[in-house]
Amino acid sequence: MSRPAVDEARLHRLLGAADLAWLVDRLRRRLERGQPLTTGTVSLAAPTPAQRLAAERLLGRAPGGGGSLTVRLDAVDAVLRRSGISPEGLPAAVSALTGPVVPLKEARRTEEQAWTEAYAPLTLLAQDEPLLADWAARVRETGLVRRLAGTPAAARTLLDRAARVLRELPAEPARSLAVFAADTLGSSHALDDGTPLAAIALSGVRALTGHPDGTGAAWRRAAWASAGLLRDDVSSTVLTLNLRGTPALDWMADSGEPSVLTLRQLAHHPPQTAPPLIHICENPAVLSAAADTHGAGSSPLVCLQGQPSAAALTLLAHLRGLGASFRYHGDFDWGGLRIATTLLQHIPWRPWRYTADDYRAAVAAADAVPPPLTGKPALSPWDPDLASALAEHAVRIEEEAVLETLLSDLGPASGYS
Repeated sequence: MSRPAVDEARLHRLLGAADLAWLVDRLRRRLERGQPLTTGTVSLAAPTPAQRLAAERLLGRAPGGGGSLTVRLDAVDAVLRRSGISPEGLPAAVSALTGPVVPLKEARRTEEQAWTEAYAPLTLLAQDEPLLADWAARVRETGLVRRLAGTPAAARTLLDRAARVLRELPAEPARSLAVFAADTLGSSHALDDGTPLAAIALSGVRALTGHPDGTGAAWRRAAWASAGLLRDDVSSTVLTLNLRGTPALDWMADSGEPSVLTLRQLAHHPPQTAPPLIHICENPAVLSAAADTHGAGSSPLVCLQGQPSAAALTLLAHLRGLGASFRYHGDFDWGGLRIATTLLQHIPWRPWRYTADDYRAAVAAADAVPPPLTGKPALSPWDPDLASALAEHAVRIEEEAVLETLLSDLGPASGYS
């Protein structure tokens, strides 16, 4: 019977003590880096008395004085060979103590190959869905998957599930996000906010639908809705006046009363017709006054009620698809400019008395000193001079301050377009 290459029991007594763990760790790292263990030294700064004593017992003599502890590798290797504990020296001994040693270069090659294989679902998806090719390349380049998944195995699972989601989109007709997740992935919570899968899938949705970048719960709701997935299909609403195209809208338009449409209604029963021109305002007071003043004779009007909701964006995108064009008015302040810019990222519109000239005219016509402008400045891409005018006059003009002018544009005899 041949003698084992390493006498593990004696090896553990000689080199496996806790006070020599630092030495074994340094030896293993040298092996991983491809460095020899038969020449050179390793040192430990500020060793404990027990660590010095353990090194002395290993070598049969004091390893040297000074503040640090230095061990010659050829001396340790000689002890192992001469004693018969490890006839093949230090490399075999380290492997016996700590397990097989994989050189770092080889480990890196193996890991990179594993990452390449992990991206296979993304590669196949990009081949089948050309719209997602650029997105798939960006996902690789940014390292997003590596940050979210951590390991190639977890990344493969993550991307396989993300590809499964994106292959089913856009959903037609629109569906509940939770029901879609349950049907597609086996769990109604699989696409909940904060999960790596939701982050990857939502970035793919943006590439698929062209939804603009953004943050926050309302933006995520709108982004999912752009692909036909409704996170909350009843609490997201939009306020309208004199739109037609469904029995309910026709009935409300005949009576000249405002309608509140939910995202669910728009997903399941969207308007079937659209007028050629629709006015859009920021504040409900404008729509309410239009209903009071003009009733059924008012021009069709949509109210955003602040930042555009998923329901508002869904409605406006649908009406645009039916051929409608839009005129927009909002508050003359920094917040109003941001709302208008957000809307412009989703649908094209022309200003409805919402230019620098209109702002200056409103400031000049104000009966009292308008309230001061506050907050962080914003841009006005439809009329760059508007942002400059706001900065110059530094006062805000709310929609209610120009309500009479807006109402005159919405009346049946108005020629404003």
